[in-house]
Parts: sequence; structure tokens; C-alpha cells
Amino acid sequence: MFFSVRHIKPVMDVIVTLLLWIYFTLGFALFFAPRYAAATLRRANREAAFQRLNCLFFQGFFRLLRLITPGVTLNVGDEVRTIRSSIIVCNHLSYLDPIFLISLFEKQKTIVKNAFFNVPAFGWILRQSGYIPSSAGDDYASLMISNVENIREYLASGGNIFIFPEGTRSRTGRLGPFNKGAFSIARYCRAPIQCLMIRNTNRLFVPGRFRLNTCIPVAIDVERIGAFDPDYGDPPFRLSVLIREIREIYEGRLAKG
Repeated sequence: MFFSVRHIKPVMDVIVTLLLWIYFTLGFALFFAPRYAAATLRRANREAAFQRLNCLFFQGFFRLLRLITPGVTLNVGDEVRTIRSSIIVCNHLSYLDPIFLISLFEKQKTIVKNAFFNVPAFGWILRQSGYIPSSAGDDYASLMISNVENIREYLASGGNIFIFPEGTRSRTGRLGPFNKGAFSIARYCRAPIQCLMIRNTNRLFVPGRFRLNTCIPVAIDVERIGAFDPDYGDPPFRLSVLIREIREIYEGRLAKG
């Protein structure tokens, strides 16, 4: 019986997707849950221990992804891996974006939608990792405020905070409107801003689909396209001007393709 690529591809997509979900569930339960449990016993640097485990867990995810989908390549600029003590902003194409960025930095925090804090086990890890709720509603005000107040010290220790200023995935690949939250945090902390561009995660994990798109060559690229260290105390400084300048950099890169 003759099977075309058109018939085989959906089967391969399902197999790869299931293997990755098995890693998320059984891999977590067997290899990482005991390590997270041990990390809770630490009084000092508990957040850092959880963040490092998050990094290792998602590094394992992407190693498995590359192993079972040879057409996928991951290209990360050297200038990205060395970023420290910064607010990182990035465009947002897919659910893969945040976990890929977590896999790049041992010390990382991010802003997470409130609903994810209610997910069993996952929400507990988010709290222990010091991740920040996206809004003060739903009884998350104290958690949000305590984490925001500690950001300056966290950045000074070498940690990064990455934020997607669009707030949600772009289903078209076009750049969505920027929220000013990331830039307000940077101003509050007097922190440098690193601008990252991520490409093609939406080709591998198409928005609105459950299955990964595994039978086509996909090169996932992450590069730094700009770096800003504003003098926030300078009277001429305007947050709106900074946001516009950063947005123009992203629009220029997207226009080039």
C-alpha cells in the first residue's frame, strides 16, 4: 500500500507531540518532581534553585525536540546567552516562546497570566520561582507587589526578567500593540533593556493547533536586535519615546523578513 507524505505527516505530528507531552508529565514526575521537592527544603536561594530547575527542565524538552525532529534547528546568538541583570523584551509568536527563553537563562523571571497560578503543581512552581502575576486581580495583589518590590535586588544579583510587551501571541506574525508594563518596570528599577527577536516558533507550533508541525524544516532563531540603557532620571526622558523607538526597531526587522 502506498502512503504519501500527506498521509504520514499527521501521524508523525501526533507521535512527536505525544512524546513531548510524555516528557512533560512522566519526565517531570520521575526526574524533576523529587528535585523540586528537595528545593523546597532550602531556606536560602529557594527561588534561584527553582529557576535553575525550570531552565534544566526546558533544556531537556528542547533536546528531545531536536532529537525526534531532525528538521528543527535552534539558533541562539552568543550575545543573547550572556545577557544578565536586564529587562528582556521579546516579540511573541507561540506558546514555545516563554519556555524557550526559560531554557536560555538559569536566573529568570517572567510575567505569567493569573490563570496559570491556579493550575495544580504548575502554579505552585510558578509561585516558588518568584514569577509575577500579570495583574493584581483574583487575590494576587500581594504576590504581585512582593515580587515587583524585589525586582531591583534580583536584577542586581544577575537575574533577568523577560516580558512580552504584546501581552499575548500574535496569530498573524505581525507585531501587536505594546503594553507599557515592561518598560515601566525597567524605569522603576533603573534597568537596561535588551530587545530580542524570536522567529519561526509559530511555524513549529501553529497558534490554534494542538499538534506540532514536525515534518518541515524549521529554524528557530533568537537574536538581540537592540540594547538600551536610558538615563531614566534625565528630565528629557519620556517613556513613550523609548517605547516608540523600541517598536520601530522590531517593525524594521520584521519588514526585512
